[in-house]
Amino acid sequence: MLLLDKKFYIINLFAFIFATTVYAQNHHDHSGLQHWEIPSKNPDRIILTFFENPSTSRAVTWRTDTSIKYAYAQIAEATVNSNFTQNTERYMAKTEPFDLGLYKGNKSLKVHYHSVVFNQLKPNKIYAYRVGDGNKYWSEWIQFRTAKEEYAPTKFVYFGDAQNDVLSHWSRVIRMAYQNAPDASFVIHAGDLINNAHRDYEWAQWFKSGGFIHSQWTAIPVVGNHEFIPLNKGDERKLAIQWKPQFTLPIEKELDTKLHETVYTVDYQDIRIIVLNSNGMLKEQTEYVEQQLDKSTAKWNIITCHHSVFSPAQGRDFEFARKKWKPLFDKFNVDLVLNGHDHTYARGHVPQISTNKDSKNLGTVYVTSVSGPKQYPLDKEQIKSYSKEGYQLDKSAEQTQFFQVITIENNKLTYIAYNALGEEYDRAVITKNFDTGQKQLQSK
Repeated sequence: MLLLDKKFYIINLFAFIFATTVYAQNHHDHSGLQHWEIPSKNPDRIILTFFENPSTSRAVTWRTDTSIKYAYAQIAEATVNSNFTQNTERYMAKTEPFDLGLYKGNKSLKVHYHSVVFNQLKPNKIYAYRVGDGNKYWSEWIQFRTAKEEYAPTKFVYFGDAQNDVLSHWSRVIRMAYQNAPDASFVIHAGDLINNAHRDYEWAQWFKSGGFIHSQWTAIPVVGNHEFIPLNKGDERKLAIQWKPQFTLPIEKELDTKLHETVYTVDYQDIRIIVLNSNGMLKEQTEYVEQQLDKSTAKWNIITCHHSVFSPAQGRDFEFARKKWKPLFDKFNVDLVLNGHDHTYARGHVPQISTNKDSKNLGTVYVTSVSGPKQYPLDKEQIKSYSKEGYQLDKSAEQTQFFQVITIENNKLTYIAYNALGEEYDRAVITKNFDTGQKQLQSK
């Protein structure tokens, strides 16, 4: 019996020495981090974005620890059984080292971000993909559908600011949105995804809140003012250090590099979505907006930026947009403008400019919304002041978390705002004559 005990002691001793050695070789200081913040060999923070033509491509980005030096993605047309795995195409990822310690508020920790652009896909097909190290550490298989080449019914989701207490309070909103519209083709996050641009704990919350939804719904992220803060006291405001590593987004080469991956255009099934950076370099973007609208042949044109063109909250005024951008929206008959920033809810419209004062033709619908728990009161007097610019308020709300589902089919755009309980609060339908461009608005 003593001999047996000695044998087990020796075995356990060797096991301890081996484990200690391995641990020493791979040790990182993760003290103070939640388990869902800690990178590992397994892919995390997987997110799908647009990069090129939505009918033939998608981009995917994910994160690992630094032990994964080479990463890969596999993709295939999905089938009703698992046989699709026999016909996968393999892509080698671009790997980017990243140091969270660039911001003093983060744990000094190095990670690897990996990205792949799937291309030469077939339109209107369901694809299954996974990401990993090409050997042992793979994600699950995840599905998405490519866009059709032609005009077709489309459904997407739009969120205003998530920003604060994201894991505690925004998580239920994005999950309720997924319950409501699991077949949505994409999602617009209209800025202030988190509160502190560079703080990785908050990005970890944002990714955990959405979970697999981020890897399945193609994201259109918009930069807000809280994605721009100084890295150090006294420094200039800087785009979130995680933004470009964690989102693979279209690059408009004609624009200043400072605007890359924050200003871009997505053409999805005859819908043109122009994403703007309302935090700075506004004059440079004005020419871009005009060019993108002037050459647009899309049946619907949508603008999204963080700051509200018609701010419904007190002390906020995006005057530049009303003076410089709104005339372009009027000129090119933009259909819908989606904003955040003001932490309250307002939907209004501007009638189409006409020599006929009695004309009831619609111009542009403007929406400001909020999905997170931080809420501001409406400033009714400020809203009234916009009447000189033709703005008419149709529906408003305070102290309510929202998500919006927008459906486009035939000649109708149906906009519905739901509260955090999944209850419909606001509905508007734009009916459009594609030959004349004239529109009518029906709202509840």
